[in-house]
Amino acid sequence: MENIRVFRVSSGHITLKACAVKMGRDLCVSVTGGDSPHIGSCSVSIARPSMLDEKKTSSTTSTINITGHKDDAVGNKISSRLSAQLNVNVAVICGIHIDDISQEAIGEVLSLADELTEKILKELTAPV
Repeated sequence: MENIRVFRVSSGHITLKACAVKMGRDLCVSVTGGDSPHIGSCSVSIARPSMLDEKKTSSTTSTINITGHKDDAVGNKISSRLSAQLNVNVAVICGIHIDDISQEAIGEVLSLADELTEKILKELTAPV
């Protein structure tokens, strides 16, 4: 894998974009989308043995939110999953803003976040 990869997923008028940068064993990902991309949250996940099954990997996530932002819903989801599945430290900086977003559109953004995570995992775990 090259050091930097860009991923995009879309549904209707909503597009999310991720830029993933490998930093040694660690991974830094920016996730943006909507009408005005920005920095809304920073989620940092550390891989660790699962508390339920030490043979499995899980993660612990810490978050910093910019006041008034709720981007951690997407950032934490992506960061913790990438960290647990790749067994590396992951930082996700997230900023998605959609003007007058509906509850339905929020659900679509969360679904797109799952799709984006799958794309990243597929790329990063592909045999070389």
